[in-house]
Amino acid sequence: MLIRNDPFRELDRFAQQVFGTATRPSSMPMDAWREGDEFVVQLDLPGVDQDKIDIDVERNVLTVKAERFANLPDASEAVTAERPWGVFSRQLVLGDTLDTENVKAHYDAGVLTLRVPIAANAKPRKIEISSGTRHAGKEQQKIDA
Repeated sequence: MLIRNDPFRELDRFAQQVFGTATRPSSMPMDAWREGDEFVVQLDLPGVDQDKIDIDVERNVLTVKAERFANLPDASEAVTAERPWGVFSRQLVLGDTLDTENVKAHYDAGVLTLRVPIAANAKPRKIEISSGTRHAGKEQQKIDA
């Protein structure tokens, strides 16, 4: 599994450190690992309603989009506003060995868990070895004929 990198991520981090402001919402923190015959991806989406999460797969690119709204009342003056809000997205480039037709998603306590099975044709399989005497007899018949 490959992860599509955002070329502006480091620039945004630098700008946040220098200016002390968020230039755009930060990406979704993610963990990914292989567990048996599937890959598991967990994305942190605290404060996002489940109906505001959209997951698409096009070819081998899985895209997760989520939207979180600011909770500050309109008439209030913010003292501190560090929690990012807006539209977030993350793209994962899935290898050809993964079954994009059977991706499963589960959302609980602000964590989106995706399970991507390994394609059946990519799983290791045993190759049966035939006996050498069986084929040697056929070769001998061809030579005698």
